[in-house]
Amino acid sequence: MTTQEFIATSMNVIWKKALFVTFLSLLVLISTDISRAQRTIRGTENGSISASPSRYCLARIDIGKLDFGVTNFGLIGIGQSRGSIQTDCFTGAITPLCDYPKGANTTYLFKGAIWVGGVVGNDTLVSTGADYASQSREFHPITEMEKLSSVDPELVGLTEPVSELDYIAVFVDTFTRGVPNPSFDPIANRAHKPLGIQVTQRTYGWSYEHTDDFVLFDYEIKNISDHIIKDAYIGIYWDADVHKGGRNPGLQPPEPGQKGITGGADDLGGFLFAAKSPFGRCESIDTLNMAWIADNDGDPVNGEFEVDGIEGILFLNKIKPNLNFGFNWWVYNRNSAYDYGPQQRQNFRFMGNGAGMPFGDRNKYALLSNGEIDFDQAYIHSIGSANQTWTPASPIISGPISRGADVQHLISIGPFQLIPGASVLVPMGFIAAEQFHKNPSNFRSYLYNRYRPDSYYDNIDFSNIIKNAITAKRVYDVPGFDSNDDDFAGNYILCSAESSFVGGQWVIGRADTNYISGDGVPDWLAASPPPRPEVTVSAIRNGFKIRFNGMESETTPDIFSNLIDFEGYRIYIARDDRETSYSLLASYDLENYDKYTFTGQKRDEPPRYQLLDKPFSLEELRCLYGNPLDSCNDMTFDPLRYSYHNPLVHPNFPESLFFFVAHDYNQSELGIETPIRKRFPLATKPVSLTNPADSELTEDGKFKYYEYEFEVTDLLPNVPYWITVTTFDFGSPESGLQPLESSKVFNAQPAYPDNEMDEQPDDVGNVYIFPNPYRNDSNYRSLGLEGRGEEDRTRNRVRKITFANLPPKCTIRIFSLDGDLIREIDHDVIEADPTSSYHEWDMVTRNMQMIVSGLYYWVVEDEQGNSSIGKLVVLM
Repeated sequence: MTTQEFIATSMNVIWKKALFVTFLSLLVLISTDISRAQRTIRGTENGSISASPSRYCLARIDIGKLDFGVTNFGLIGIGQSRGSIQTDCFTGAITPLCDYPKGANTTYLFKGAIWVGGVVGNDTLVSTGADYASQSREFHPITEMEKLSSVDPELVGLTEPVSELDYIAVFVDTFTRGVPNPSFDPIANRAHKPLGIQVTQRTYGWSYEHTDDFVLFDYEIKNISDHIIKDAYIGIYWDADVHKGGRNPGLQPPEPGQKGITGGADDLGGFLFAAKSPFGRCESIDTLNMAWIADNDGDPVNGEFEVDGIEGILFLNKIKPNLNFGFNWWVYNRNSAYDYGPQQRQNFRFMGNGAGMPFGDRNKYALLSNGEIDFDQAYIHSIGSANQTWTPASPIISGPISRGADVQHLISIGPFQLIPGASVLVPMGFIAAEQFHKNPSNFRSYLYNRYRPDSYYDNIDFSNIIKNAITAKRVYDVPGFDSNDDDFAGNYILCSAESSFVGGQWVIGRADTNYISGDGVPDWLAASPPPRPEVTVSAIRNGFKIRFNGMESETTPDIFSNLIDFEGYRIYIARDDRETSYSLLASYDLENYDKYTFTGQKRDEPPRYQLLDKPFSLEELRCLYGNPLDSCNDMTFDPLRYSYHNPLVHPNFPESLFFFVAHDYNQSELGIETPIRKRFPLATKPVSLTNPADSELTEDGKFKYYEYEFEVTDLLPNVPYWITVTTFDFGSPESGLQPLESSKVFNAQPAYPDNEMDEQPDDVGNVYIFPNPYRNDSNYRSLGLEGRGEEDRTRNRVRKITFANLPPKCTIRIFSLDGDLIREIDHDVIEADPTSSYHEWDMVTRNMQMIVSGLYYWVVEDEQGNSSIGKLVVLM
């Protein structure tokens, strides 16, 4: 039997087995004795695993620039396989394969998965969340997926959230019957045999500028069996497929065992061992061990790249000396002669179909545990027969693969010895970056027309993904942050902060500590802006009064620098809740200045100045650089007099040159330079935040000194607006972080301005509705009066009638002229909510049908039984 016939026969066996298992599972369900037939492995913390899996779930991660799905059964992404879940189980929204940057209509991930392998007795076993050719599932959820957020109070759970968007899933490999798409090992000729493990998968995402290019994963793999799992290896499998365009709804499902057409057949990948750190004042090297993949040429069109990005996967923790790390890639083909993956001569192994895609548990385990670091894909054509390390590929395939292929990756770590009840933590990062390609003709010049891979590498740019990857590792374990109070905050080097030119050479005057690693304890902490203020919005005639208290915003130190890095506030308004819709109303920021210090000059180059310190206040700069006779009282000192072309030469610092730039806009005079003003302008800064005097507090117990207000008028009456107040800091020059601003979307408040018809809704007698009559020919949608932010919905689904001046609790009923109940709506909103007196009706009946033209009656009844009646005319 040929290899191809063997694989084809194995695939037929898979489907026959699947049909048989499905039939058997139905019989088991009928007998109601599923727990005995299941034969699950006991040993969870809560006793035994349930007799059947929980609901299979796909959750959409779209908090940053990456937009993709993650499941609660070990699969990352979606793929295009039979039975795949394609909608977010929390929102019902269609989830893209992996769009990056979000909204660009691209694909950067077909599917990925966790692989876990080990030796149990005489068996070599591997459990996977997905692989290339299989449609089966080997992991199954035992709990409902959990969604949390550190900034959204509505997303709470049993555990404290870590990031702005957390998902927690728990799944096991112990279900072998009564589950969809059961797995089959074509090499061992048996059904999937579980290791007996439970995986807790946590994903973390942030929206900040320095963290929105990656999503972090934390896997806890636990032995829930009663046997030892020896030499366990954990791997991350990745099938990227980078190309323009996302999901193709019209694409036919692939044949059994086949992947289908994806458009990602011309990718190039490789491995980054280490790189220079972009952070800190002096040079250091950070270990990466990152697998990367990108489109071979970025798909240039008219000189512009359609997919200019790169993505990578890496383990976030430091790899200990007793562990092996591996990076392997392969290109699968049904024809075994073209199924290729790099293998060292001494470890060469037939993988079931060829030298590439591993079929069966034993071959997957061999790949997980080989400890090899494969050469970059573009260099395959240079591995000849004389190479003493690597088994060369046939020249028939080495040329095409070196120019791009449908390549897959696996990074792995181990071995771990897992006794019953033991667990291991493996953190992983999915990293992306833009602007990888620089030259539209690079691929054609150095890989297609001529084979010069070194020249090709000279024209691609890894700097952005290196920066994002190192940032991800720093979020996982923050350098200089003592996580467990043992007086160790990580490894560091000393860097020159100030120097003088003495005797013809630069002499270090002051050295700073530059931390290059964390303390080894996971932190999962992203640098964040100051806390948002407490905001209240109240309606005034044709506008709003916005009040906020910034006590926490202005007094909370940054978790990394331990400095109070508050810089200012910004107030935004929008007609819908999309981040791109917000417009700036007003801002306030402290008066301070950035100081640029001369750091040297090379031959034939302009002078180099660097921003080395946090911003200085005007008072600080006067004391440092004012008139030496009485510097702090030198009211004539103006830092903006000194520029790049006119630097400051101070008599106290004769060998140093400085110039200054205003940090932000310096709109610091409340009520004068900014329309934001103090509510209590005579209030003084409190001496103590923990023991305040009564005179320092408002009636509701807030510090008067930190109370602000702002009014916006001339707004359209009776249409909703979204109001938000953000905070921002001054950044961190030392760590390379730009100033951070809190999200505009989270905690934004919808509200309606009052008009001349609005009164304090003390009873139902003041209720009115608008528009009345409702005219279909009035183009409300094009006027922006309905359907804003809902462009994906049809016109019939965005129509609305608004009830105004409602009491906070009441019941709204709409009747036909014949007295038939069309719709009943419960209005129950706390009185403090600025939308409490409004309620929108989508003009849909209780039977989920659009209403037709005609005359309708509406009745509003409050809790005391008082009612108000009115008419509504609809002209469709």
